[in-house]
Order: sequence, then C-alpha cells, then structure tokens
Amino acid sequence: MRLLRELQDLLARINDAEVTEDVRDFLITDRRTLRRCHPPSARAATPEALLVSQADDGLAMSLYLDAALLGRLARRSPLEHLDDDNLEDFCTALEGVSHFHCVAFSAARGWSVSLLALEMQAEIDKYALGVLLAGQQRGGALVAGLHPRLFERVRYREDLDGPMRRLYAEANRYAARFCRRLEERFLRRRDVRVRDMLGELRRFYRLGDAGKLRAIEAA
Repeated sequence: MRLLRELQDLLARINDAEVTEDVRDFLITDRRTLRRCHPPSARAATPEALLVSQADDGLAMSLYLDAALLGRLARRSPLEHLDDDNLEDFCTALEGVSHFHCVAFSAARGWSVSLLALEMQAEIDKYALGVLLAGQQRGGALVAGLHPRLFERVRYREDLDGPMRRLYAEANRYAARFCRRLEERFLRRRDVRVRDMLGELRRFYRLGDAGKLRAIEAA
C-alpha cells in the first residue's frame, strides 16, 4: 500500500532517520496469517501488531495491519485530509510504521530499544506528523486540539494485563509531556518554528532509552 511507504518516508524525514527496509515488504493483512505467526495478537483482534523475533543473521519482523483499516485509509487518505473521521485509523497505521521503522533503525546500528521507548516514540511520531499534516490542511484547524485528542482521550484494550496497561499509560504520559514542551517552545501562534522543532525531534530520536527519559524529566 503506497500510503504506508509515504508514512515511512515522512517519519524518516522528520527524524532524519533513513532505513533501507520498506515497510510494505514486511506487511501482513490476513488475520489467518497473523494467527499462525502470533496467536495472542489474533485472539485480541488487534488492528496493528509488530512481530519481532531474533534470527541467526539478525532480526525477523512482520507488521500486521488490519485490511479493513487500510481500506478506509485508502478511500480517505490522511495525507490529503486529516480529520476526526480518520484520525484514529491514521494513528493506528502510523503506530505500526513507527514501531517498524524505529526497530529497523536501531537494529542497523546495534542499538537496543525497550518496549517503553518504542511505544513512547510512536506517540511522539503521531503528534509530530499529525501537527505537520494538520498545519498544511484547512488552515491548521486540527492543530489546536491535537494534543488532547492524542494524549487525553485515550482508550486501552480491555484484555491488557496490569503491567502492560501501566506501560502504555507511562509511554503516553512521557510522550504527552515531551509533545507539550514542543508545542510551547515551537508552535506558538505567532512564533511557529518548524525547523527548530525538527531539530529537537531528531536529537531526541537518537537518545538511548535512559537518555530519552532524562530529557523528558528535565523539561
């Protein structure tokens, strides 16, 4: 699906983080295939799942995205018109692409990445790309309310156990704090500084897990 490659290219440009792998080459859309690869994800009826396993020559990855979700995005592309009707689907697809891209980028450099950092980066990527897209569409009408939409009006799957629910909540909390700082520093109504915001995003992307948390706590 062309949209997934376009999302990956946009994330690569935002974070100045190119990878050689094309997310479309690792895509699964058939739930029966997901069931064979990872039965828990199939049972949870999740619309998005990144599957990673250690292989002898590196990592093996697959990204599952629900076919119906991709169909809706194909009919109404967020790259052309991002609004409340497709924001959730946009965020779901982008989360998967962000996970894939971050793991591929880190693996190519021999870096490890924790699940917390992976989830936190995906939330930041949603906000950063959402702001940039919304700022170019309909006079930026969606930008003002994007932070609460992404970080306050959240729902977690009911089947999540306590530790995983706490991990997702912690990733949301850290990402919300970082993105609020971006908003306050670089996105003031009369002082929008996109280039400086991109510089901050790129520095943050290259920090290790502990460095990212320290950077947020210090804000």
